[in-house]
Amino acid sequence: MKTNDYVKYMTQTIVKYADQPKDERKRLRLERKQAKAALWYRWFGILPYILYTEMKKRRKI
Repeated sequence: MKTNDYVKYMTQTIVKYADQPKDERKRLRLERKQAKAALWYRWFGILPYILYTEMKKRRKI
């Protein structure tokens, strides 16, 4: 990617972000945050995550 292409891409991205209303930016940020996998799952995989959630459920009972 040439320097001019990169500058053009960055400029378009910034302008697109700046043109969005503030509430829409907040909504999109919240959606991305909710779509992100849990910390335990991202770091250790599915089995430790399942064990953690089961322990958490049993403590509440």
